[in-house]
Amino acid sequence: MRTVLMVAEKPSLAQSIAKILSRGNMSSRKGLNGTCSVHEYTGTFAGQPVRFKMTSVCGHVMTLDFLGKYNKWDKVDPAELFSQAPTEKKEANPKLNMVKFLQVEGKGCDYIVLWLDCDKEGENICFEVLDAVLPIMNPTHGGEKTVFRARFSSITDMDICAAMARLGEPDHNEALSVDARQELDLRIGCAFTRFQTKYFQGKYGNLDSSLISFGPCQTPTLGFCVERHDKIQSFKPETYWVLQAKVNADKDRSLLLDWDRVRVFDREIAQMFLNMTKLEKEAQVEATSRKEKAKQRPLALNTVEMLRVASSSLGMGPQHAMQTAERLYTQGYISYPRTETTHYPENFDLKGPLRQQANHPYWADTVKRLLTEGINRPRKGHDAGDHPPITPMRSATEAELGSEAWRLYEYITRHFIATVSYDCKYLQSTISFRIGPEHFTCTGKTVISPGFTEIMPWQSVPLEESLPTCQRGDTFAVSEIKMLEKQTNPPDYLTEAELITLMEKHGIGTDASIPVHINNICQRNYVTVESGRRLKPTNLGIVLVHGYYKIGMDELMEVSFSPLAATGKPLSRCGKCHRFMKYIQAKPSRLHCSHCDETYTLPQNGTIKLYKELRCPLDDFELVLWSSGSRGKSYPLCPYCANHPPFRDMKKGMGCNECTHPTCQHSLSMLGIGQCVECESGVLVLDPTSGPKWKVACNKCNVVAHCFENAYRVRVSADTCSTCEAALLAVDFNKAKSPLPGDETQHTGCVFCDPIFQELVELKHAASCHPMHRGGPGRRQGRGRARGRRPTVKPSARRPKDKMSALAAYFV
Repeated sequence: MRTVLMVAEKPSLAQSIAKILSRGNMSSRKGLNGTCSVHEYTGTFAGQPVRFKMTSVCGHVMTLDFLGKYNKWDKVDPAELFSQAPTEKKEANPKLNMVKFLQVEGKGCDYIVLWLDCDKEGENICFEVLDAVLPIMNPTHGGEKTVFRARFSSITDMDICAAMARLGEPDHNEALSVDARQELDLRIGCAFTRFQTKYFQGKYGNLDSSLISFGPCQTPTLGFCVERHDKIQSFKPETYWVLQAKVNADKDRSLLLDWDRVRVFDREIAQMFLNMTKLEKEAQVEATSRKEKAKQRPLALNTVEMLRVASSSLGMGPQHAMQTAERLYTQGYISYPRTETTHYPENFDLKGPLRQQANHPYWADTVKRLLTEGINRPRKGHDAGDHPPITPMRSATEAELGSEAWRLYEYITRHFIATVSYDCKYLQSTISFRIGPEHFTCTGKTVISPGFTEIMPWQSVPLEESLPTCQRGDTFAVSEIKMLEKQTNPPDYLTEAELITLMEKHGIGTDASIPVHINNICQRNYVTVESGRRLKPTNLGIVLVHGYYKIGMDELMEVSFSPLAATGKPLSRCGKCHRFMKYIQAKPSRLHCSHCDETYTLPQNGTIKLYKELRCPLDDFELVLWSSGSRGKSYPLCPYCANHPPFRDMKKGMGCNECTHPTCQHSLSMLGIGQCVECESGVLVLDPTSGPKWKVACNKCNVVAHCFENAYRVRVSADTCSTCEAALLAVDFNKAKSPLPGDETQHTGCVFCDPIFQELVELKHAASCHPMHRGGPGRRQGRGRARGRRPTVKPSARRPKDKMSALAAYFV
């Protein structure tokens, strides 16, 4: 009778698989290493009677290490470990005598079936087992296949029997990828760890420098934690103000209204809005809406999401959660817990695991209703091609599992039931109010159908008071309106859940190794776990990461390139230190303040020069002027505002021609004329630097209007055109060069509608669509007023008459 050797990854797994395949009819004995048992039974294999021997390893059989002298820190330069140091495979745990144990059990066997975990590490262990066993197995006959690989995702009768019925082969390429990763980890980790440790040893009395480790994944993991710490340390709170209003819904209750502007960072502006609203006695309903909305059920569960929830909601560290999940898997309670997949295959039996939960005291009613009424197909997620999502495979109670394992099992089970449940549906009601010129909103939610939130109550839609029934035009009495002063808050230290998200996003580690890397930075005293499982870097962790920032690339680059501080020419003054910043013309062109060590990007593909030594009223930075040439556009800009937009409606890179500051003489509010003749979002803005060849240019597209040549002054008037509402232009000419009729030297009018100005304006780079150009391109076609084609002019493009009006115009 031939013999089949079967090897699993852990002793408990071997026992569970052997029990299923033998149907409990097996004998067991301890192996020579005293750790791994051998389970024996008879059966059939490849159509012939055989004797099965099921045993296991304990994780990796072998490990990678350096040879001889390269393991002695004092005799080898760490740099040699990168290339010159040879490596060898050694037994991972010599005390287990795993190679000898496998050879004893494999001697005389004819076939081997590998039941290692179905991931890359498992494939690598397959070949470690084969290296030990194949040389002492019976020789093959006529090229007969003797090596088989079982692939499975859970320890259930169905999955194990199915895996035995469709045996494949181990994947050599996946095993080699693990070999490559092990060698990289060894060479990089050892070289930097030895260098760091030797460098710091004996330098500092209060530093434990016995081992200061480095790892290709461990160090970026620490870097995320230190980056957040740096943001907290450099955070400067900003004061802002909000308006809070209350209206009487009926005699017994009031409604708290949210200000549509949310907040403003200028107290004077906030006070202005309060003054405009506080005398109002009634709030008028502007609009009401009632919409049915849905909160989606979760995607199927993968490892990363399980670890996130375990940390944030169950208070379990990633390493502990992973170990607990592995125990639940080997005991047959859940499917394989290492998976990146969030999508169930079309042929996956969803009702089978669900039926297992039909009599559970906590969720039997929900499960029975789903089985009776029909399950909802899970959402389409990501198929990584590895294992199915983590799924409960049999029912369990807290008494069976113990407190810690039960909490994780309960979450996994509730999550699975939620994936086959229906979405939560609710009705969202919104009432929009107007108090004086300001707008406020009140929102309420009413659950229509709880759906999956019945099994995941922590995901429920928050209970909110129902809103009163009303319609447009109704009024409510204002009971209170006040201005609140608040401050922005710094971010908090990263939670383990947030760190896991960052690691997944940036590809640091795998679903299996992420918990190990987080555990390493904790164990090595680089971070401490604070309340709420937040990771706070220690002084050692902070210093190491800051050190990494300062070495390496900079030193290499400075051999060939000059640092910013030594480049460029002084141009404009910094608003912080009032020293000159240097203009670096090399692309990307920018300004650099060496005193503050700050760099400000500038618009590209043009020239930059100082703008009359004028300063921004917000930050005191000197303005610079960007120009694309004499026939193109030009506009001033503040280097700081362009990189740190001061207003909500501004974007990074905008110049003064798009700045919505209500009173600055360089802003859109003061120099804007009217809507662009070509694009819908742009505003035509006077270029005050273009005289005597004056220009009006769109602040969005490439439309440029050349106008009023030889005028010595052009201003944007506070008045607007009665026809198109564009701002009027006031133009002064020298008497000798005035093109105005009757020897006049001054004229105020609309650049679009005034017949005198139409002769003095030439459009470039655009097909004109303004009423004055209805006949098509060209400044002389379709002259005159055209009814029904008035342009829409943004309020921010009109110049207000005084400061308070300016402030109001900015915010309307």
